Amino acid sequence: MDPTRAELVRAGSNTIYRVGDIIGRVGKTGTADAAARELRISQWLNASGLPTVHVADVATPLTVVDDRPITWWQRIPDHRAATTTELATALRQLHALAPPTTFVLPEHEPFAGLRRAITSTGHLAAEDRAWLLGHHDGLCKQYSQLEPPARKTVIHGDAWQGNLVVPDGGRPILVDLDRVSLGRPGWDLIQIAADHTDFDRLSEADYLAFVDAYGADVTTDSAFRLLADMQELRWTVFALSRSEASEGAADEVRHRLACLRGEIDRPWRWNAL
Repeated sequence: MDPTRAELVRAGSNTIYRVGDIIGRVGKTGTADAAARELRISQWLNASGLPTVHVADVATPLTVVDDRPITWWQRIPDHRAATTTELATALRQLHALAPPTTFVLPEHEPFAGLRRAITSTGHLAAEDRAWLLGHHDGLCKQYSQLEPPARKTVIHGDAWQGNLVVPDGGRPILVDLDRVSLGRPGWDLIQIAADHTDFDRLSEADYLAFVDAYGADVTTDSAFRLLADMQELRWTVFALSRSEASEGAADEVRHRLACLRGEIDRPWRWNAL
């Protein structure tokens, strides 16, 4: 494989490159075990009848360099992001699966890494850091007091239209498997619901199509507001992680904090990063 041919696809939680017809996904340091589990999850979901990104046909689909895992995947041909209806259908199928028996899925941890990210960045005023930490800890406490769900299901963990892609003339394919875990099914519905209730990003008709296709409306759940607040905290911390390298991201952090503090009325407008 010629590394000089590598093309950057996306730099986010993971950094993704295309090398010919193969995709290389570079993870965070110390996450080799999680990367190995992603490969097994892909094989299990495909075998379960839920189309998922395929592991590349290479001798070593997982490589570790300087404690960073690199996993190798088949490139998906030209594709588009899923519609809300397509996403709801895939989530309904995913949540109906019995957990795998040949390996163990982790418990979903929605706050994983957030406190460390808030405390470690230097690009945040002291009063903003103190407020954000207090907000984080308050949400953690509320979440710990929630009634446990009737049953924990297999969830994607980061369910939005961009993580279900549709090749030209093909079936939707689930991608980005690093947060697949056992948790509350409502967590997989919260991003679409928040897009409708808190942002000017999803029409009433599109949201109702999502609800009809999935078979439940998470906004009627007593935990909805808490889960939405948690997701919006995650989106804010992601912007914070980009702020040291981008003044635009730093401006976005300040805007998002103003929203979370109640200084700006909903519907909010947050810029993608």
